Amino acid sequence: MSRSLVSSLLLSTALAFPAVAQETAPDGTPLAEEQVFTYRELDDIKSFDPQISTDVSGSKILRDLFEGLYNDDIDGNQVPGMATDHELSEDGKTYTFNLREANWSNGEPVTASDFVYAWRRLVDPETASEYAWYMELMGVENASAIVEGEMEPEELGIRAVDDQTLEVTIETPLPYFISMLTHPSTFPVPEAVVEELGDAWTRPGNLVGNGAYTLTEYNPGERVVRERNPEYWNDEETILDRTVTLIINDENQGLTRYLAGELDMTDIPSGQYPRLSEEYPDEAHSFPRSCSYIYWFNQGENGNPALKDERVRKALSYAIDRDIIVERILQGGQYPSYNWTHQATAGFDLPEIDYAGWTQEERNERAKELMAEAGYGPDGEPLTVTIQYNTDESHRKIAVAVSQFWKQTLGVNVELANYEWATHTDRLQDGNYEIARYAWCGDYNEASTYLDLMTSYSDHNVSGWTDETYDELMSESKTMENPNPNYTEAEQILAENMPFAPIYQYTGVLMVDPQVRNYPFDNLMQNWYSKDLYIAAEDAPASSSAN
Repeated sequence: MSRSLVSSLLLSTALAFPAVAQETAPDGTPLAEEQVFTYRELDDIKSFDPQISTDVSGSKILRDLFEGLYNDDIDGNQVPGMATDHELSEDGKTYTFNLREANWSNGEPVTASDFVYAWRRLVDPETASEYAWYMELMGVENASAIVEGEMEPEELGIRAVDDQTLEVTIETPLPYFISMLTHPSTFPVPEAVVEELGDAWTRPGNLVGNGAYTLTEYNPGERVVRERNPEYWNDEETILDRTVTLIINDENQGLTRYLAGELDMTDIPSGQYPRLSEEYPDEAHSFPRSCSYIYWFNQGENGNPALKDERVRKALSYAIDRDIIVERILQGGQYPSYNWTHQATAGFDLPEIDYAGWTQEERNERAKELMAEAGYGPDGEPLTVTIQYNTDESHRKIAVAVSQFWKQTLGVNVELANYEWATHTDRLQDGNYEIARYAWCGDYNEASTYLDLMTSYSDHNVSGWTDETYDELMSESKTMENPNPNYTEAEQILAENMPFAPIYQYTGVLMVDPQVRNYPFDNLMQNWYSKDLYIAAEDAPASSSAN
């Protein structure tokens, strides 16, 4: 698909960039004169503040505006960001990071103190960050006590040795610690700007970042524009001049606008990958992506009382025909799921979950038995539940299918409740739902990124379910050379208690313009950076990226 004039019209309100100085990319590919990348997101960003943001779409933008100690390369390996390298003490508990000389977008130097300020800010109870627990998962010294209000943020295990040297102390050795540093919550922020402007510091014109791009335009619910930051330490090797995020709630509209040349990348609507992969073999892509799709069962005080009975939760989960969802509704190579952790996670051994090996007929029969034992069904009380989901055609189709499974198999009446993303997430955090659609995308490529979420101390566990044995297993796993036995047991506890119904594990299912190059299809975490992308000339040789 050629780059349309429509794309230029979309960007007419932004400053025009001159033709790129480079004529070819580092691999010799001829470059297009206009280096602008436009892609679609389903939902608006929650915040441009690294210590406040919690959503996946926001993380993509934050990786452009800020830079942490390490980045991901195209294959998902960690490569230097603000840190040129690091040393690790013999006991595996103290990391010393050597920082490069770099500036904020206002020209002020980035120093180790900026990381200290950001990390302390993350755990400070006054910040009320939903990701404060991430510092606990990283094992940073005293993080848990600070989050609980028992110690001051200044006692966190991080200090600036000097402007270019940062020291971090963790409580126990953690083999995957470096991979956790690509998460936006660990990115530095400029103390002077944050303290002077307060919440207004993230507005276009105010936001000061150390990433390859600056925030130049934000229309809530419509678009986010970022443009090259001339102060970025590696700006000379950056090729894209501008990246535009368009917020489009309708995935079919997104595809229409992609085919019209308005977008360079968009999600493929459910059920359309087989057709599109035949019609556009160089543009339709399906690849593993570290996210799991579930339905929460609210066992808190605002939940449906019936959901406090694990027999009911199991019955509802068993009666979901996952094969129909992935093969007939989604059709993008997704995996039917009976556990929590994505099966492609590095080093993870997919556990044997008993009901995963049953036929759907066997699952349905057991579901009927469990509902009858709990006192619901044809010979018991009628049961009505509400499924809440955020606006998206795929979510709606899945909710409709699940409601039919439950009605036909168990006689359960289902009401559907659709909310915009911000309202949906607020209701989850407030415990104001019965059953709700949710997806978790891993923060790093290790099973604990999933399993820690279900601990009692996780701010993202909105189910109202806790289990002491589960907490102990996950705590113990931090000091184990091989934590997989604990991970397997933790998955078994989830399957036995069913605080949520696992439904499917993600693949990335995208339409990507062939002129867009260097997209990280092989990175399970899907951490991509605009600074690594470029737009090839229309007559450039085809890319070798496989579907």
